[in-house]
Amino acid sequence: MDYQTLAVLAGLPADDPHGAVGLPIYGVAAYRFSGLEDGQQRFATGEGYTYTRIQNPTAAALEQRLAALEGAVGAVALASGQSASFAALLSLVRPGDEIIASPGLFGGTVGLLNQVFGLMGVKTTFVAPEADQVRAAITPNTKVVFAEVLANPALAIPDFEVLASLCEERKIAFLVDNTFGAAGYLARPLDHGAHVVTHSLTKWASGHGSVLGGAVLSRETSLWENFPQFLAADLQGRVPLEAFGSRCYPERVRHLGLAVGGMVLSPFNAYLLFQGLETLPLRVERQNLNAMRLAAFLAGQPKIAWLRYPGLASDPAHRRAAKYLQGGFGGILTLGIKGGLEGASRFLSQLKILQAPNVGDVRTLAVHPWTTTHSRLPEPARLAAGVSPEMVRISVGVESAADLEAMLSEALAAV
Repeated sequence: MDYQTLAVLAGLPADDPHGAVGLPIYGVAAYRFSGLEDGQQRFATGEGYTYTRIQNPTAAALEQRLAALEGAVGAVALASGQSASFAALLSLVRPGDEIIASPGLFGGTVGLLNQVFGLMGVKTTFVAPEADQVRAAITPNTKVVFAEVLANPALAIPDFEVLASLCEERKIAFLVDNTFGAAGYLARPLDHGAHVVTHSLTKWASGHGSVLGGAVLSRETSLWENFPQFLAADLQGRVPLEAFGSRCYPERVRHLGLAVGGMVLSPFNAYLLFQGLETLPLRVERQNLNAMRLAAFLAGQPKIAWLRYPGLASDPAHRRAAKYLQGGFGGILTLGIKGGLEGASRFLSQLKILQAPNVGDVRTLAVHPWTTTHSRLPEPARLAAGVSPEMVRISVGVESAADLEAMLSEALAAV
C-alpha cells in the first residue's frame, strides 16, 4: 500500500467489540487475568497485556502504524524524542563502548551523549557524518554511528548508503534520527541500510504542537549476533537473539526504556499521535510547497547573507536530498541575517511569525538557535553544529504563502 493509505488504515484494531471505526483510548494502568496460568503466561512470553508501563493497546496500535510507515520489523513508542534516543542507545552500548556521532545532532542529543552516556563510561567522538571521517574515527570499541536524516539546523544530509555499507562492513549499528524525515514520509533511512531510526513524534506526527512522543524502530538484520547483550541469557533464561530474531533489539528497547526506565507514552498522547499520522501526508505536501516558495522568495533578498533549503538546486545538500528525500524537500529552511546577532535580533523583533522551539507544526515557527535550542553548548560546539549568531531557522507551516512572504518582508525591512 502507498504511504497515504497506510497512514489512515495501518494499526486500526480489527477486534473492537463495538465495531468502532477508529482507535479507542485504553486509559487503564493494568489488565486482569483469567487465572494464575493466564497471568503466568503473559509475563513469561510478553504476549498479551499486563501493565501499561510495558504495553498498552492504544500505544500498540500507534507502534503498528509507525512500523508500517517506516518498513520496520518493530517499533516502540516512548514518552518523547529524547527518551527514544536514550533508549535506542542504551540498548546498544555498555561501559567501555564508543559512539561516533555527528556534531550537527540536535542539541539535546549532544547533551545526552556528553552528560549521561559519558558518565556511564561510554565515549562519544564527534565527526562529520562522511565516510572518510567516520572510518578514521572507528576503533575496536565502536558500537554505534549516530547521524540525523537532516542536520538540525544545518540541514546537511549524510550519504546513507555509503555509511550503511561501512557500518555493515565493520559490524557497527547505524542509528539515524529520522525526525526530520516526517515519520517516513520524506525519508526512510531503513530502506537505505540504517539499522535503527528514532523519531520525536512531537514534531510531524503530532503536527499541532500539542503532545510529546518518541519512537524507536528497526529493520530485519543479522547485525545483532555481534552484540553480546543479545547473545547472553536473560533473567528468564532466554537468549534474546534465539527467542526473538531481529526483534530482539526492539524488545530490549521496550524492556530498558519502558519496563525498567519508565519512559512511557500516555494512552491519550498515543491516540492523538495515531490521529496526527492520518493527515501527515496532506500537511507535509503543503509545507513542501510553502517552503519552496519562501526559499525562492528569500533567495533574492539583499538583507539575507545566506540561505539553506535542500530543495534549491544551488544548495549544498540538494544532490543527496534528491536521492534520499522521496517525499519532497521538507518544510525547514535556515537563513543568515546580515548584521550578525544584531541583525537577527532586529529581524525577529519585527517578525509576526510565531517564535517557538518546535518544528513540523501546522503553524510556521521561527527560532534563533544560537540563543535558544543550542545555547547550552559551548561556542565551538555550536559552530561545529553549523549554528551561527546570524542564523534563523524557520519551520514552514500550512498558512497562506503570500501572508508568510508579507510577514518576512516586513521583518527584513527592520534590518
